[in-house]
Amino acid sequence: MSFNATTPWLDTGDNAWQLTAASLVGLQSVPGLIILYAGQVKKKWAINSAFMALYAFASVLVTWVVWGYKMSFGEQMLPLVGKPQPILSMDGLLGQSTLPTANLTQNFPTATMVYFQFVFAAITLIIMAGAFLGRMSFTAWMAFVPLWLTFSYTIGAFSLWGGGFLFQMGVIDYSGGYVIHLSSGTAGFVGAWWIGPRLAKDRDNFQPNNILMMLAGAGILWIGWNGFNGGDPYAASADAGAAVLNTNLCTAVSLLVWMILDMIKYKKPSIIGAIQGMITGLVAITPAAGVIAGWGAIVMGVCSGAIPWLSMNYLGRTAFFRKVDDCLGVFHTHAVAGVVGGFMTGILATKDGCAAFGITNPGGAIEGNGKQVWLQIVGALFIIGWNIVWTSLIMFGINLVLPLRMKEDLLMIGDDAVHGEEAYAFFGDGDRTFQENWDHQAVNEDVDDGVNDRDGSSGSELREVAPMTSVKTEVPVTHVEQV
Repeated sequence: MSFNATTPWLDTGDNAWQLTAASLVGLQSVPGLIILYAGQVKKKWAINSAFMALYAFASVLVTWVVWGYKMSFGEQMLPLVGKPQPILSMDGLLGQSTLPTANLTQNFPTATMVYFQFVFAAITLIIMAGAFLGRMSFTAWMAFVPLWLTFSYTIGAFSLWGGGFLFQMGVIDYSGGYVIHLSSGTAGFVGAWWIGPRLAKDRDNFQPNNILMMLAGAGILWIGWNGFNGGDPYAASADAGAAVLNTNLCTAVSLLVWMILDMIKYKKPSIIGAIQGMITGLVAITPAAGVIAGWGAIVMGVCSGAIPWLSMNYLGRTAFFRKVDDCLGVFHTHAVAGVVGGFMTGILATKDGCAAFGITNPGGAIEGNGKQVWLQIVGALFIIGWNIVWTSLIMFGINLVLPLRMKEDLLMIGDDAVHGEEAYAFFGDGDRTFQENWDHQAVNEDVDDGVNDRDGSSGSELREVAPMTSVKTEVPVTHVEQV
Protein backbone atom coordinates (compact mmCIF):
# COMPACT_ATOMS: atom_id res chain seq x y z
CA MET A 1 0.00 0.00 0.00
CA SER A 2 1.37 3.41 -0.95
CA PHE A 3 1.30 6.13 1.70
CA ASN A 4 1.64 9.72 0.47
CA ALA A 5 -0.14 13.06 0.40
CA THR A 6 -2.79 11.69 -1.96
CA THR A 7 -3.91 8.92 0.38
CA PRO A 8 -7.73 9.16 0.10
CA TRP A 9 -8.48 9.21 3.80
CA LEU A 10 -5.85 11.80 4.74
CA ASP A 11 -7.11 15.32 5.47
CA THR A 12 -3.96 17.40 5.62
CA GLY A 13 -5.72 20.21 7.49
CA ASP A 14 -6.96 17.85 10.20
CA ASN A 15 -3.53 16.24 10.46
CA ALA A 16 -1.77 19.60 10.71
CA TRP A 17 -4.12 20.83 13.42
CA GLN A 18 -3.91 17.58 15.36
CA LEU A 19 -0.11 17.69 15.40
CA THR A 20 -0.22 21.36 16.39
CA ALA A 21 -2.70 20.65 19.19
CA ALA A 22 -0.54 17.78 20.42
CA SER A 23 2.53 20.01 20.43
CA LEU A 24 0.67 22.67 22.43
CA VAL A 25 -0.31 20.07 25.04
CA GLY A 26 3.27 18.79 25.13
CA LEU A 27 4.48 22.33 25.81
CA GLN A 28 2.11 22.50 28.78
CA SER A 29 4.26 19.84 30.43
CA VAL A 30 7.68 20.62 28.95
CA PRO A 31 8.44 23.35 29.87
CA GLY A 32 5.09 24.64 31.26
CA LEU A 33 4.58 22.60 34.41
CA ILE A 34 8.32 22.07 34.79
CA ILE A 35 8.96 25.77 35.36
CA LEU A 36 5.68 26.31 37.22
CA TYR A 37 6.64 23.61 39.73
CA ALA A 38 10.27 24.79 39.93
CA GLY A 39 9.11 28.28 40.84
CA GLN A 40 6.30 27.25 43.16
CA VAL A 41 8.35 25.19 45.61
CA LYS A 42 11.11 26.16 48.03
CA LYS A 43 14.49 26.78 46.42
CA LYS A 44 15.92 23.57 47.79
CA TRP A 45 13.30 21.52 45.89
CA ALA A 46 13.33 23.33 42.53
CA ILE A 47 15.51 20.78 40.72
CA ASN A 48 13.77 17.74 42.16
CA SER A 49 10.29 19.05 41.34
CA ALA A 50 11.21 19.93 37.76
CA PHE A 51 13.00 16.61 37.28
CA MET A 52 10.00 14.59 38.46
CA ALA A 53 7.96 16.21 35.69
CA LEU A 54 10.66 15.73 33.06
CA TYR A 55 11.14 12.07 33.98
CA ALA A 56 7.41 11.38 33.81
CA PHE A 57 7.18 12.86 30.31
CA ALA A 58 9.92 10.56 29.02
CA SER A 59 8.83 7.46 30.92
CA VAL A 60 5.21 7.72 29.84
CA LEU A 61 6.13 7.93 26.15
CA VAL A 62 8.09 4.68 26.22
CA THR A 63 5.38 2.90 28.19
CA TRP A 64 2.70 4.36 25.92
CA VAL A 65 4.05 3.05 22.62
CA VAL A 66 5.02 -0.37 24.00
CA TRP A 67 1.64 -1.21 25.52
CA GLY A 68 -0.28 1.77 26.96
CA TYR A 69 -1.86 3.16 23.78
CA LYS A 70 -3.42 -0.14 22.73
CA MET A 71 -4.71 -0.72 26.26
CA SER A 72 -6.45 2.66 26.08
CA PHE A 73 -7.64 2.79 22.47
CA GLY A 74 -7.18 -0.68 20.95
CA GLU A 75 -9.35 -3.76 20.61
CA GLN A 76 -11.22 -4.69 23.78
CA MET A 77 -9.66 -7.45 25.88
CA LEU A 78 -11.63 -7.11 29.12
CA PRO A 79 -14.68 -4.96 29.94
CA LEU A 80 -12.45 -2.13 31.16
CA VAL A 81 -9.34 -2.26 28.99
CA GLY A 82 -7.93 -3.01 25.55
CA LYS A 83 -5.26 -5.54 24.56
CA PRO A 84 -1.73 -4.50 25.60
CA GLN A 85 0.24 -4.42 22.35
CA PRO A 86 3.04 -2.28 20.92
CA ILE A 87 2.39 0.31 18.25
CA LEU A 88 5.81 0.60 16.66
CA SER A 89 5.69 -0.85 13.14
CA MET A 90 5.92 1.60 10.25
CA ASP A 91 2.89 0.05 8.60
CA GLY A 92 0.84 0.54 11.75
CA LEU A 93 1.98 4.13 12.31
CA LEU A 94 1.29 5.21 8.72
CA GLY A 95 -2.17 3.65 8.53
CA GLN A 96 -5.41 5.52 9.14
CA SER A 97 -6.21 6.20 12.79
CA THR A 98 -9.00 3.96 14.05
CA LEU A 99 -10.48 3.36 17.49
CA PRO A 100 -11.94 -0.11 16.94
CA THR A 101 -13.95 -0.55 20.14
CA ALA A 102 -15.46 2.93 19.86
CA ASN A 103 -16.02 2.39 16.12
CA LEU A 104 -14.42 5.74 15.23
CA THR A 105 -11.99 6.68 12.49
CA GLN A 106 -10.03 9.86 11.95
CA ASN A 107 -8.68 11.49 8.81
CA PHE A 108 -5.06 11.39 9.91
CA PRO A 109 -2.50 8.64 10.55
CA THR A 110 -2.25 6.47 13.63
CA ALA A 111 1.12 8.02 14.50
CA THR A 112 -0.60 11.38 14.98
CA MET A 113 -3.22 9.87 17.28
CA VAL A 114 -0.62 7.98 19.30
CA TYR A 115 1.36 11.15 19.96
CA PHE A 116 -1.74 13.25 20.65
CA GLN A 117 -2.98 10.81 23.27
CA PHE A 118 0.50 10.40 24.72
CA VAL A 119 0.78 14.06 25.76
CA PHE A 120 -2.52 13.71 27.64
CA ALA A 121 -1.29 10.63 29.47
CA ALA A 122 1.98 12.36 30.33
CA ILE A 123 0.44 15.51 31.75
CA THR A 124 -1.82 13.38 33.98
CA LEU A 125 1.20 11.97 35.82
CA ILE A 126 2.90 15.36 35.92
CA ILE A 127 -0.18 16.99 37.46
CA MET A 128 -0.30 14.23 40.05
CA ALA A 129 3.35 14.81 40.93
CA GLY A 130 2.33 18.19 42.35
CA ALA A 131 0.82 16.40 45.33
CA PHE A 132 4.05 14.46 46.05
CA LEU A 133 6.68 17.21 45.83
CA GLY A 134 9.18 17.88 48.57
CA ARG A 135 9.53 14.36 49.95
CA MET A 136 8.78 11.48 47.54
CA SER A 137 11.76 9.27 46.75
CA PHE A 138 12.80 9.81 43.14
CA THR A 139 13.45 6.09 42.74
CA ALA A 140 9.93 5.30 43.97
CA TRP A 141 8.57 7.87 41.51
CA MET A 142 10.47 6.13 38.71
CA ALA A 143 8.65 2.89 39.53
CA PHE A 144 5.28 4.52 40.15
CA VAL A 145 4.89 6.28 36.80
CA PRO A 146 4.72 3.25 34.46
CA LEU A 147 2.75 1.20 36.98
CA TRP A 148 0.06 3.83 37.50
CA LEU A 149 -0.18 4.51 33.78
CA THR A 150 -0.70 0.78 33.16
CA PHE A 151 -3.19 -0.06 35.88
CA SER A 152 -5.09 3.19 36.32
CA TYR A 153 -4.83 5.67 33.46
CA THR A 154 -5.45 3.17 30.68
CA ILE A 155 -8.66 1.94 32.34
CA GLY A 156 -10.11 5.44 32.62
CA ALA A 157 -9.10 6.31 29.07
CA PHE A 158 -10.55 3.12 27.60
CA SER A 159 -13.77 3.33 29.62
CA LEU A 160 -14.53 6.93 28.65
CA TRP A 161 -12.79 7.46 25.31
CA GLY A 162 -11.76 4.11 23.87
CA GLY A 163 -15.25 2.59 23.62
CA GLY A 164 -15.60 1.12 27.12
CA PHE A 165 -18.71 0.93 29.25
CA LEU A 166 -18.85 4.62 30.25
CA PHE A 167 -18.49 5.60 26.59
CA GLN A 168 -21.34 3.24 25.70
CA MET A 169 -23.50 4.62 28.52
CA GLY A 170 -23.10 8.14 27.16
CA VAL A 171 -20.96 9.82 29.84
CA ILE A 172 -19.51 13.02 28.33
CA ASP A 173 -15.84 13.80 28.94
CA TYR A 174 -14.94 16.09 26.08
CA SER A 175 -11.22 16.34 26.76
CA GLY A 176 -10.29 14.78 30.09
CA GLY A 177 -12.09 16.36 33.04
CA TYR A 178 -12.46 12.83 34.39
CA VAL A 179 -9.77 10.84 32.56
CA ILE A 180 -7.03 13.34 33.38
CA HIS A 181 -8.00 15.78 36.12
CA LEU A 182 -10.29 13.84 38.41
CA SER A 183 -7.99 10.83 38.22
CA SER A 184 -4.80 12.83 38.90
CA GLY A 185 -6.44 14.77 41.72
CA THR A 186 -7.80 11.63 43.38
CA ALA A 187 -4.62 9.62 42.92
CA GLY A 188 -2.52 12.57 44.08
CA PHE A 189 -4.44 12.85 47.33
CA VAL A 190 -4.37 9.11 47.99
CA GLY A 191 -0.69 8.84 47.06
CA ALA A 192 0.18 11.77 49.33
CA TRP A 193 -1.37 9.88 52.24
CA TRP A 194 0.73 6.80 51.47
CA ILE A 195 3.97 8.75 51.08
CA GLY A 196 3.57 10.80 54.24
CA PRO A 197 4.19 14.49 54.86
CA ARG A 198 7.07 16.83 54.17
CA LEU A 199 9.27 17.99 57.01
CA ALA A 200 7.27 20.01 59.52
CA LYS A 201 9.34 23.12 58.86
CA ASP A 202 8.75 22.75 55.11
CA ARG A 203 5.00 22.53 55.60
CA ASP A 204 5.07 25.58 57.87
CA ASN A 205 7.16 27.63 55.45
CA PHE A 206 6.93 26.56 51.81
CA GLN A 207 6.92 29.91 50.07
CA PRO A 208 7.50 29.87 46.29
CA ASN A 209 11.07 30.70 45.37
CA ASN A 210 10.19 32.43 42.09
CA ILE A 211 6.65 33.67 41.50
CA LEU A 212 7.53 35.18 38.11
CA MET A 213 8.70 31.74 36.96
CA MET A 214 5.36 30.37 38.15
CA LEU A 215 3.61 33.00 36.09
CA ALA A 216 5.56 32.06 32.97
CA GLY A 217 4.65 28.40 33.43
CA ALA A 218 1.02 29.31 34.05
CA GLY A 219 0.92 31.31 30.83
CA ILE A 220 2.21 28.36 28.83
CA LEU A 221 -0.36 26.17 30.55
CA TRP A 222 -3.25 28.51 29.66
CA ILE A 223 -2.41 29.02 26.00
CA GLY A 224 -1.45 25.37 25.61
CA TRP A 225 -4.99 24.47 26.64
CA ASN A 226 -6.13 25.65 23.21
CA GLY A 227 -4.63 22.41 21.93
CA PHE A 228 -5.81 20.46 24.98
CA ASN A 229 -9.49 21.12 24.27
CA GLY A 230 -9.35 22.28 20.67
CA GLY A 231 -7.79 19.01 19.53
CA ASP A 232 -10.43 16.64 20.83
CA PRO A 233 -12.91 16.81 17.97
CA TYR A 234 -10.05 15.05 16.09
CA ALA A 235 -10.58 17.53 13.26
CA ALA A 236 -10.05 21.18 12.36
CA SER A 237 -13.79 21.65 12.77
CA ALA A 238 -16.23 24.34 13.84
CA ASP A 239 -16.57 22.60 17.18
CA ALA A 240 -12.81 22.93 17.74
CA GLY A 241 -13.18 26.70 17.45
CA ALA A 242 -16.06 26.73 19.92
CA ALA A 243 -14.04 24.61 22.34
CA VAL A 244 -11.08 26.99 22.21
CA LEU A 245 -13.23 30.08 22.81
CA ASN A 246 -15.18 28.46 25.65
CA THR A 247 -11.92 27.31 27.25
CA ASN A 248 -10.51 30.82 27.37
CA LEU A 249 -13.79 32.40 28.47
CA CYS A 250 -14.34 30.03 31.37
CA THR A 251 -10.71 30.40 32.47
CA ALA A 252 -10.84 34.19 32.47
CA VAL A 253 -14.02 34.25 34.55
CA SER A 254 -12.68 31.68 36.98
CA LEU A 255 -9.46 33.64 37.51
CA LEU A 256 -11.41 36.83 38.21
CA VAL A 257 -13.79 35.12 40.63
CA TRP A 258 -10.90 33.56 42.59
CA MET A 259 -9.08 36.91 42.71
CA ILE A 260 -12.18 38.71 44.00
CA LEU A 261 -12.73 36.11 46.70
CA ASP A 262 -9.09 36.51 47.76
CA MET A 263 -9.58 40.26 48.00
CA ILE A 264 -12.71 39.82 50.09
CA LYS A 265 -11.11 37.41 52.56
CA TYR A 266 -7.44 38.48 52.58
CA LYS A 267 -7.85 42.16 51.56
CA LYS A 268 -5.24 41.75 48.81
CA PRO A 269 -5.22 40.31 45.28
CA SER A 270 -2.78 37.39 45.04
CA ILE A 271 -1.02 36.35 41.83
CA ILE A 272 -0.65 32.84 43.27
CA GLY A 273 -4.39 32.77 43.87
CA ALA A 274 -5.05 34.06 40.37
CA ILE A 275 -2.99 31.20 38.96
CA GLN A 276 -5.05 28.77 41.00
CA GLY A 277 -8.27 30.26 39.66
CA MET A 278 -6.89 30.02 36.15
CA ILE A 279 -6.10 26.33 36.63
CA THR A 280 -9.50 25.47 38.09
CA GLY A 281 -11.19 27.21 35.16
CA LEU A 282 -9.12 25.25 32.67
CA VAL A 283 -9.91 22.00 34.47
CA ALA A 284 -13.64 22.60 34.84
CA ILE A 285 -14.23 23.52 31.19
CA THR A 286 -12.32 20.47 29.95
CA PRO A 287 -15.18 17.91 30.07
CA ALA A 288 -17.57 20.40 28.46
CA ALA A 289 -15.52 22.63 26.14
CA GLY A 290 -17.21 21.93 22.82
CA VAL A 291 -20.70 20.93 23.95
CA ILE A 292 -21.80 24.00 25.93
CA ALA A 293 -22.70 27.51 24.79
CA GLY A 294 -20.65 30.62 25.54
CA TRP A 295 -22.98 31.69 28.32
CA GLY A 296 -22.57 28.21 29.80
CA ALA A 297 -18.79 28.74 29.85
CA ILE A 298 -19.32 31.89 31.90
CA VAL A 299 -21.55 30.04 34.37
CA MET A 300 -18.99 27.28 34.63
CA GLY A 301 -16.24 29.85 35.21
CA VAL A 302 -18.12 31.29 38.17
CA CYS A 303 -18.54 27.81 39.65
CA SER A 304 -14.92 26.80 39.02
CA GLY A 305 -13.62 30.00 40.59
CA ALA A 306 -15.82 29.75 43.69
CA ILE A 307 -16.24 26.07 44.61
CA PRO A 308 -12.56 25.00 44.52
CA TRP A 309 -11.69 28.27 46.31
CA LEU A 310 -14.05 27.32 49.12
CA SER A 311 -12.67 23.79 49.10
CA MET A 312 -9.06 24.96 49.38
CA ASN A 313 -9.60 27.74 51.89
CA TYR A 314 -12.08 26.01 54.21
CA LEU A 315 -12.21 22.25 53.59
CA GLY A 316 -8.44 22.19 53.19
CA ARG A 317 -8.02 23.61 56.70
CA THR A 318 -9.94 20.84 58.43
CA ALA A 319 -8.12 18.27 60.54
CA PHE A 320 -8.66 15.44 58.04
CA PHE A 321 -7.23 17.31 55.07
CA ARG A 322 -4.33 18.63 57.13
CA LYS A 323 -3.30 15.05 57.82
CA VAL A 324 -2.69 14.49 54.11
CA ASP A 325 0.16 16.58 52.72
CA ASP A 326 -1.09 17.40 49.22
CA CYS A 327 1.83 19.73 48.49
CA LEU A 328 0.34 21.91 45.74
CA GLY A 329 -3.35 21.32 46.48
CA VAL A 330 -3.92 19.06 43.47
CA PHE A 331 -7.05 17.64 45.08
CA HIS A 332 -8.71 21.05 45.13
CA THR A 333 -7.53 22.35 41.76
CA HIS A 334 -8.04 19.13 39.79
CA ALA A 335 -10.29 16.65 41.60
CA VAL A 336 -12.79 19.20 42.91
CA ALA A 337 -12.68 21.29 39.74
CA GLY A 338 -12.97 18.14 37.61
CA VAL A 339 -16.12 17.05 39.47
CA VAL A 340 -17.57 20.55 39.16
CA GLY A 341 -16.92 20.54 35.42
CA GLY A 342 -18.28 17.05 34.87
CA PHE A 343 -21.45 17.72 36.85
CA MET A 344 -22.05 21.05 35.12
CA THR A 345 -21.59 19.34 31.76
CA GLY A 346 -24.60 17.20 32.59
CA ILE A 347 -26.60 20.37 33.11
CA LEU A 348 -25.27 22.73 30.44
CA ALA A 349 -24.55 20.47 27.46
CA THR A 350 -26.48 21.59 24.39
CA LYS A 351 -28.04 19.44 21.69
CA ASP A 352 -26.25 21.37 18.95
CA GLY A 353 -22.92 21.13 20.75
CA CYS A 354 -23.22 17.36 21.14
CA ALA A 355 -24.09 16.99 17.47
CA ALA A 356 -21.15 19.16 16.42
CA PHE A 357 -18.85 16.98 18.56
CA GLY A 358 -20.21 13.87 16.86
CA ILE A 359 -22.00 12.25 19.79
CA THR A 360 -25.65 11.27 19.96
CA ASN A 361 -26.44 12.66 23.43
CA PRO A 362 -29.49 14.97 23.29
CA GLY A 363 -27.78 17.61 25.45
CA GLY A 364 -28.01 17.97 29.21
CA ALA A 365 -30.63 19.04 31.72
CA ILE A 366 -31.18 22.40 30.03
CA GLU A 367 -32.33 20.46 26.95
CA GLY A 368 -34.69 18.31 29.03
CA ASN A 369 -32.22 15.43 29.42
CA GLY A 370 -31.86 15.24 33.19
CA LYS A 371 -30.51 11.70 32.84
CA GLN A 372 -27.19 13.19 31.69
CA VAL A 373 -26.55 14.57 35.16
CA TRP A 374 -26.79 11.08 36.66
CA LEU A 375 -24.56 9.65 33.95
CA GLN A 376 -21.92 12.25 34.81
CA ILE A 377 -22.14 11.32 38.49
CA VAL A 378 -21.71 7.62 37.66
CA GLY A 379 -18.64 8.42 35.58
CA ALA A 380 -17.09 10.48 38.37
CA LEU A 381 -17.73 7.79 41.00
CA PHE A 382 -16.08 5.13 38.85
CA ILE A 383 -12.95 7.21 38.26
CA ILE A 384 -12.70 8.12 41.95
CA GLY A 385 -13.20 4.55 43.15
CA TRP A 386 -10.80 3.00 40.65
CA ASN A 387 -8.05 5.46 41.49
CA ILE A 388 -8.42 5.08 45.23
CA VAL A 389 -8.03 1.32 44.96
CA TRP A 390 -5.27 1.09 42.37
CA THR A 391 -3.19 4.00 43.60
CA SER A 392 -3.23 2.38 47.04
CA LEU A 393 -2.27 -1.03 45.65
CA ILE A 394 0.59 0.42 43.61
CA MET A 395 1.92 2.49 46.50
CA PHE A 396 1.67 -0.49 48.83
CA GLY A 397 3.51 -2.71 46.37
CA ILE A 398 6.32 -0.23 45.76
CA ASN A 399 6.73 0.33 49.49
CA LEU A 400 7.45 -3.37 49.94
CA VAL A 401 10.56 -2.91 47.81
CA LEU A 402 11.46 0.77 47.95
CA PRO A 403 10.79 3.49 50.54
CA LEU A 404 8.21 5.96 49.24
CA ARG A 405 9.59 8.87 51.26
CA MET A 406 13.13 10.21 51.30
CA LYS A 407 15.28 9.85 54.38
CA GLU A 408 15.32 12.70 56.86
CA ASP A 409 18.87 13.80 56.03
CA LEU A 410 17.93 14.16 52.35
CA LEU A 411 14.78 16.08 53.24
CA MET A 412 16.82 18.55 55.28
CA ILE A 413 19.10 19.42 52.36
CA GLY A 414 16.99 18.88 49.24
CA ASP A 415 18.29 19.07 45.67
CA ASP A 416 21.99 19.08 46.50
CA ALA A 417 21.69 15.83 48.45
CA VAL A 418 19.26 14.12 46.05
CA HIS A 419 20.70 15.16 42.69
CA GLY A 420 24.02 16.87 43.44
CA GLU A 421 22.69 20.00 41.75
CA GLU A 422 21.22 23.32 42.80
CA ALA A 423 18.78 25.55 40.95
CA TYR A 424 20.60 28.85 41.43
CA ALA A 425 24.33 29.57 41.53
CA PHE A 426 25.03 32.40 43.98
CA PHE A 427 28.70 31.68 44.59
CA GLY A 428 31.54 31.53 42.07
CA ASP A 429 29.22 31.04 39.09
CA GLY A 430 28.32 27.58 40.33
CA ASP A 431 31.87 26.45 41.21
CA ARG A 432 31.11 24.08 44.05
CA THR A 433 34.69 24.03 45.33
CA PHE A 434 34.61 27.80 45.62
CA GLN A 435 31.30 27.67 47.45
CA GLU A 436 32.46 25.04 49.92
CA ASN A 437 35.62 27.05 50.70
CA TRP A 438 33.56 30.21 51.12
CA ASP A 439 31.15 28.43 53.50
CA HIS A 440 34.04 27.05 55.56
CA GLN A 441 35.68 30.46 55.82
CA ALA A 442 32.40 32.14 56.74
CA VAL A 443 31.72 29.63 59.52
CA ASN A 444 35.18 30.19 61.01
CA GLU A 445 34.69 33.97 60.90
CA ASP A 446 31.31 33.66 62.61
CA VAL A 447 32.84 31.63 65.41
CA ASP A 448 35.76 34.05 65.85
CA ASP A 449 33.52 37.10 65.91
CA GLY A 450 31.05 35.58 68.34
CA VAL A 451 28.09 35.98 66.01
CA ASN A 452 26.13 33.26 67.74
CA ASP A 453 26.52 35.00 71.06
CA ARG A 454 25.22 38.30 69.70
CA ASP A 455 22.06 37.28 67.84
CA GLY A 456 21.39 33.71 68.88
CA SER A 457 21.53 32.34 65.31
CA SER A 458 24.19 30.35 63.54
CA GLY A 459 25.95 31.40 60.37
CA SER A 460 24.71 28.30 58.55
CA GLU A 461 21.11 29.22 59.37
CA LEU A 462 21.62 32.71 58.03
CA ARG A 463 23.03 31.37 54.78
CA GLU A 464 20.34 28.72 54.35
CA VAL A 465 17.84 31.33 53.20
CA ALA A 466 18.59 32.56 49.68
CA PRO A 467 18.51 36.33 49.13
CA MET A 468 15.36 36.13 47.01
CA THR A 469 13.43 34.27 49.73
CA SER A 470 14.79 35.96 52.84
CA VAL A 471 11.99 38.55 52.99
CA LYS A 472 8.70 37.01 53.98
CA THR A 473 5.77 38.26 51.94
CA GLU A 474 2.20 38.58 53.13
CA VAL A 475 0.76 35.96 50.81
CA PRO A 476 -2.36 34.26 52.24
CA VAL A 477 -1.22 31.19 54.14
CA THR A 478 -3.65 28.93 52.28
CA HIS A 479 -1.96 29.69 48.97
CA VAL A 480 1.51 29.13 50.35
CA GLU A 481 0.70 25.80 51.92
CA GLN A 482 -1.74 24.32 49.45
CA VAL A 483 -1.18 25.95 46.06
